[in-house]
Amino acid sequence: METYLETTKDVYKQAALTPDVGLCCTTTPVWQLPGLSIPKIMLEMNYGCGSTVNPRDLVNNPNILYVGVGGGMELLQFAYFSRKKEGVIGVDVVDEMLEASRKNFKEAEELNPWFKSEFVQLRKGDALNLPVEDNSIDVAAQNCLFNIFKADDLKKALQEMYRVLKPHGRLVLSDPTCEAEMPDTLKNDERLRALCLSGALPLQEYINMITEVGFGTVEIRARRPYRILAPGHYNTNKLIFIESVEVCAIKDPMPADGPCVFTGKSAIYFGDETLFDDGKGHTLLHNQPLAVCDKTAGALAALGKPDIYISESTYFYDGGGCC
Repeated sequence: METYLETTKDVYKQAALTPDVGLCCTTTPVWQLPGLSIPKIMLEMNYGCGSTVNPRDLVNNPNILYVGVGGGMELLQFAYFSRKKEGVIGVDVVDEMLEASRKNFKEAEELNPWFKSEFVQLRKGDALNLPVEDNSIDVAAQNCLFNIFKADDLKKALQEMYRVLKPHGRLVLSDPTCEAEMPDTLKNDERLRALCLSGALPLQEYINMITEVGFGTVEIRARRPYRILAPGHYNTNKLIFIESVEVCAIKDPMPADGPCVFTGKSAIYFGDETLFDDGKGHTLLHNQPLAVCDKTAGALAALGKPDIYISESTYFYDGGGCC
């Protein structure tokens, strides 16, 4: 195992033994759901940068996989939607983190009459070699873990998620991204990488890594400010701005013309007819916005029609649209 992965294990072993509230700063408010009470210790051990729990992913009693269990908070949230024995699988390479989650689930049982620890099956395992069967998972998720990996390991982790997902299954990710070039001094700092800072990729590179392993549809659901690495505090001579993103990658067949990537663009037809049909399966009703993937947005823009407006990317996509 590479030394940076050993450093990561050590960081999260300590975070399991002594909860570190400042280790990560979640940029998404914690879901407030009817009848769900989250133990304080789980909130203190919420070592993510966003959320991977979205109710529209979690219909029809899905089988759920969560990699990098933290204090168990998102496992508890996923179990809220599943509520069946071993409906949620949590995988972690750190024994102490698995044990902390088991303990936290006992407290969660006391606060939530509907919850049973048996709803979650905890497994010792590595994101690069998941102890999970092929094509067995409906929704897989990770929060602020994959950004720690270097390129070759990130590819393996994504391939493993793709392997275990059923056709049309969903991989939900939350990770830091960074458009500025990360200095080698920071990239090679194993502790900063373990702290989810110096491994952050540019968003387009991050999306490319996801689609290159085969995911045919990618949704950018949120993009928010996350951290500043400033000179004087970090070994850099320039200010580095880091954002967090929430992404859903769907195991759809890859279209012949490339993946459908939704970054929050919309098309609006405002011409003289009741609708516009591009003859390729996209119908724009008069003055009604339609969410479109970047590929469709480019094709519509290329038509040169002055009565079709294409918005800029909002980096917020909430379903529906052209595909």
